[in-house]
Amino acid sequence: MRTGLLGGSFNPAHGGHRRITLFAMDALALDEAWWMVSPGNPLKTQAGMAPLAARMLSARAQARRAPIRVTAIEREMGTRFTIDTLRHLKRRYPKRDFIWLMGSDNLAQFHLWRDWRLIARAMPIAVIARPGYDAAAMTSPAMAWLRRYRVPAASLRKRGRWSAPALVFLRFDPDPRSATARRKARPDWAAAYAGASPRDAVTHRSISDDTAQGSRV
Repeated sequence: MRTGLLGGSFNPAHGGHRRITLFAMDALALDEAWWMVSPGNPLKTQAGMAPLAARMLSARAQARRAPIRVTAIEREMGTRFTIDTLRHLKRRYPKRDFIWLMGSDNLAQFHLWRDWRLIARAMPIAVIARPGYDAAAMTSPAMAWLRRYRVPAASLRKRGRWSAPALVFLRFDPDPRSATARRKARPDWAAAYAGASPRDAVTHRSISDDTAQGSRV
């Protein structure tokens, strides 16, 4: 089972998340994708961060009728850093081939993530172009190291076990939608999900509050 991992706050999820995920799935011949909704991101301010349950429900609405699972599995595993999350996932699901999906905005600051080189060695990385971030991503300290491992998307479409490090760039028509714009347009969006307890599509556990903290670094 080839599975793409897209992590983020999803505060809220929007059509851009769905579009880039489906594009990546098609480009890389993935079987499904997991949206890993982070309980907390040390690189982002918590001001204005909606409850985890609301963010998961917004993601579920965007993932409807698509091979995308919405999960807050970091909460259950108790991992704080992405490298620990990925190690847990590989041990827990040894029959899956994972690929890390991220926007070029994340690549621009990837060198700030804990053990980012080990993340690159843990599984292939697919970087999806985002308007306004490509130049910073291509000149980032992480890219200076990752450039030697760049491969074409066609090489990852082939069946068989993936190797890492491997970096692929996926380019398509830019999607201008953003969670920031959605919040500005509708600051009270999370109120519609108040009191709800969504079920995690991977762990099958109910999510009701933000008592646990996770990561996206």
